[in-house]
Amino acid sequence: MNLNTLRKFRTPALRTSGHVRPDRAVDGQVLLETVGLTKSYAGADGELPVLGGIDLTVRAGEVVALLGKSGSGKSTLLRCLAGLVPASSGTVSYRGRALNGANPGTAMVFQNFALLPWLTVQQNVELGLEAQGWNAPDRAEAARQAIDLIGLDGFESAYPKELSGGMRQRVGFARALVVEPDVLMMDEPFSALDVLTAENLRGELMELWESGQFPTRAIVLVTHNIEEAVLLADRIVVLGSRPYGTVQAVFEVDQDRPRDRTAPAFEELIDQVYRTMTGRPKETRTPGRSTAVDRPTPANTPLPTASVDGLSGLAELVAHAGGRCDLADLADDLGLEVDDVLPLVDALDLLGLAAVGGNDLVLTERGTAFARADVQTSKTIFAMAAIGVPLVQLITSSLRQNPTGTLRAGFFRDVLAHHFTSVQVERQLETATDWGRYAELYSYDAEPQEYRLDENGLLGRQDDEPQQG
Repeated sequence: MNLNTLRKFRTPALRTSGHVRPDRAVDGQVLLETVGLTKSYAGADGELPVLGGIDLTVRAGEVVALLGKSGSGKSTLLRCLAGLVPASSGTVSYRGRALNGANPGTAMVFQNFALLPWLTVQQNVELGLEAQGWNAPDRAEAARQAIDLIGLDGFESAYPKELSGGMRQRVGFARALVVEPDVLMMDEPFSALDVLTAENLRGELMELWESGQFPTRAIVLVTHNIEEAVLLADRIVVLGSRPYGTVQAVFEVDQDRPRDRTAPAFEELIDQVYRTMTGRPKETRTPGRSTAVDRPTPANTPLPTASVDGLSGLAELVAHAGGRCDLADLADDLGLEVDDVLPLVDALDLLGLAAVGGNDLVLTERGTAFARADVQTSKTIFAMAAIGVPLVQLITSSLRQNPTGTLRAGFFRDVLAHHFTSVQVERQLETATDWGRYAELYSYDAEPQEYRLDENGLLGRQDDEPQQG
């Protein structure tokens, strides 16, 4: 099946259903635009800014990648463009008209597939058409052709639990594409897949896009993967996260597809984007000074997904290298991509155990002591650092204020739900639980899902919370 066949079927169906699509946008036409976009969430200590003054334009015929580390607001920006989250100030426009609710010209593909498990593949793909008021025969036929387009012909009657991760994401693509949106929005659509499956889906997606048969006029992709952004995008928008999401840099990708990853231009662009994401030219903080004391951490700063074992191991490797190492060389030595190392780097930086200067990761004085200490001393150093991290601090202070010294995890989920998606909430709590347990600040019982102040831990042995030593 090709898209011409699909469109021949769908045009009369749109007329009989009473729906009139906008004219197909020509390349270069402005589809989405934000001007001075800000987004804040209400918190216990006032407004918590996520985005600050975003100016962005998405034109027909281009793939735009929103690239940034955790906490840069890229997923929030995507949801503002889709009209799923209202702006706090500034404007979001679709085809020149300010949005007031869901964007009619977009469809979303999510990281966690977001399929309804009690519906078949066919029924999941039909959902968008059903919401638009299509009659049953027309939406069934359109859905079948979309399923064929993305390579799942024969799986119409299967349920999500019967499918692999890659197949589930194909269903997500079919559900989004069947409504022929002007702009396809993708929120880290390949991050939950294994490497080979993700590579295959990326390749097929770009083949469809380059064929001219893609039923959408632009793509906006959220990713934290630098190579993925350079591989797929025509334009890369790098978002910074200190103290809230802003446009840090924009890179035009003037390279033919399919792109050669070994080409000097490809590798040079990766290096440029990498330096932008990891460098901190606007900060004057010097290695050896405490993050918690010298640079207050915004209350809504998300925790990087990094285990204590992982960041301890990285700190030890850097210590063995003399306290400083090139991040790209370190990743190569470990057989990893730079993107795999960045969460650990962010964690060390957030804890004040290391700082990034240019392409180098440099241990602070506290970080050097942490890397070289015995187990009990490292726990004490880690506790001093972790207690300055907002979520860890929230859990410990809440437990201390509760007469029983216990709180259910649901309490913290409700607090975090104001700032993060459900998937992000679980990741935040997993990291905070790991850090707090290691620091002996609190324990966690998975059966009742309950946190308990560690009376025998560091806080239990001191009158006050640990201070900078």
